[in-house]
Amino acid sequence: MTTETQSGRARPEAIKAVPVRHPGRWVAIAVLAVLAAMFLHLIFTNDRFNWHFIFVSMGEGKRGAMFTGPVLEGLRGTLLLTVLAMVIGVGLGIVVAIMRLSTNPILSSVAFVYTWVFRALPRLVLAILFGNLGILWERIGFGLPFDAQLGNLFGIHDLNAQFYSIKATDLLSGFLAGVLALGLSEAAYMAEIVRAGIQSVDEGQSEAASALGLSRGQVLRRIVLPQAMRVIVPPTGNETIAMVKDTSLVAFVPVSFELFFQLQAISSRTFIVLPVLIAACLWYLIICSVLMVVQFFVERHFSRGYGTAGKARMRLSGLSAEQGGAVPTSGPGGAGL
Repeated sequence: MTTETQSGRARPEAIKAVPVRHPGRWVAIAVLAVLAAMFLHLIFTNDRFNWHFIFVSMGEGKRGAMFTGPVLEGLRGTLLLTVLAMVIGVGLGIVVAIMRLSTNPILSSVAFVYTWVFRALPRLVLAILFGNLGILWERIGFGLPFDAQLGNLFGIHDLNAQFYSIKATDLLSGFLAGVLALGLSEAAYMAEIVRAGIQSVDEGQSEAASALGLSRGQVLRRIVLPQAMRVIVPPTGNETIAMVKDTSLVAFVPVSFELFFQLQAISSRTFIVLPVLIAACLWYLIICSVLMVVQFFVERHFSRGYGTAGKARMRLSGLSAEQGGAVPTSGPGGAGL
């Protein structure tokens, strides 16, 4: 029903808005609540989890499985493995990505073959393979290449032109083999991530920088990579978190200086399996959660100026520059931005 005003126009009634009902949403919430209650009931009432063994004590005079000395040493080894493998992976990945984008067909082909091989091979297989590469050589050293062959060519059958050498089975086993396997595998994935990040930057910026006299290396360091980081950082954070979990694979090399290996050793000594696996899951959950928080802040740092909030701040700063002064974001008579 409408009402007549003095001007003779009919004034419409106020709209009676009825909220949209979502019965399916409430059903889903009820189902999730029941499942969560069942899960919590399982955790707190099932004695086979043996939380006392995990957190308090494995036995008389011993700490819980998560906090024993060997497990904490293995935790440090896992973190060291992650850092070294990611340093090798990121550093070599940048080099391989630049080679892949090179106009030189030889460099581009070598980079393609590298990424093809290491992306195709499982990391567990690579870890075991690198742990057994000592079978191929007796010693590995630095010096003149093909020294024995050159000596035989000139009649010198005992020529040794190596400056330093080490027994191959001592070098390519254990911790170093695990680091090389994980790092070289990671480099193939990082090469594709860096390549995608570089290609996301408009080519016109590189051309403009080159026209201003910057060298190709300066263009890459000062123009391309800073902008490509917005694309590179998120998948790199994911790769770092994945690397933490993949360090458990080197337990099969075997590498004793590693978290999962030490927890498996406890399981083998005590014949208690499930609580030890729960302890491993909790440690990996803690490490990855910390890395996720770090990744969030790093992504936010490199994403400044992008997205809705970033564009709004850029428009505000531009308006402030045009007016020659600061523009208030909020005030007594206005709304905040």
